[in-house]
Amino acid sequence: MKNFSEVIEKVKSVDPYIVSVAAAEDMELLKAVKAASDMGFVKPVLVGDEAKIKEITAEIGLEPLKIVAADSPEDAAAKAVKLVKDGDAEVLMKGLINTSVYMRAILNRENGLRTGRLITLLAVYELPAYHKLLFCTDSGINVAPDLAQKKDILQNSLLAMKGMGLTNPKVAALTANEMVDPKIQSTVDANGLVEAVAAGEVESCTIEGPIAFDVAFSKHNAEHKGIDSKIAGDVDMLVFPNIETGNALGKSWLHFSDAKWAGIVLGASAPVILGSRSDTQEIKINSIALGCLASGRDL
Repeated sequence: MKNFSEVIEKVKSVDPYIVSVAAAEDMELLKAVKAASDMGFVKPVLVGDEAKIKEITAEIGLEPLKIVAADSPEDAAAKAVKLVKDGDAEVLMKGLINTSVYMRAILNRENGLRTGRLITLLAVYELPAYHKLLFCTDSGINVAPDLAQKKDILQNSLLAMKGMGLTNPKVAALTANEMVDPKIQSTVDANGLVEAVAAGEVESCTIEGPIAFDVAFSKHNAEHKGIDSKIAGDVDMLVFPNIETGNALGKSWLHFSDAKWAGIVLGASAPVILGSRSDTQEIKINSIALGCLASGRDL
């Protein structure tokens, strides 16, 4: 997929996805939900303050599939999660609710969406200077993951991409250079990820690492360094060595490269849209579409 327009066209090609929104009484959020609904790929179930939700939906002309009344943010989160857990919705979305309350409901041992895997963030960027969408992980949740956690991060993302119809993606385990150096833990971990894929411990992909950014994105640079790379210049996904690398790169693309982006949380039994109130409508719509595509429904 080259851009988010293609993601949206792909999710529009099938019946609308049911999205459960926790604490949905937020005007800006519901404007984005309405836009996704008007595009034809979403049917929202809105959970929260019934009176406020009805007031906002009437004002903006949104017709939800259903409104579920909730007495508190905790109640809204629990009910929104239950809709997904029971199969009555395919994607979970955060509304006007504290992130910790939202995540507690998702991670509830009895009634949540636990799978046993690590909760991770998958960010996707549309970069004007790159020929396709670039998937990146983890730049927002796990601060300094060890090798075991990086295997979960990689597995979560590969499963999501497989659900999107992207099989055997080209993955770069990003570090500062291409040599395994015991003094640079990220190079050791990158090599460990390559070995884990070869051993069948995670989903199939074409992964290389340790690999530096310039080599990952330039066939010429790879050849200049004498590296026979199968992914250079055509990477589908970056696995970051730590949160700082992913955060800095992502924000630099947004600030200097006029990039577009979307993000979803993985590791639960269904895609989770976390989002922020500061996100633009475009980011919200792209994230909804990405979450729908990652739900694993046959396209």
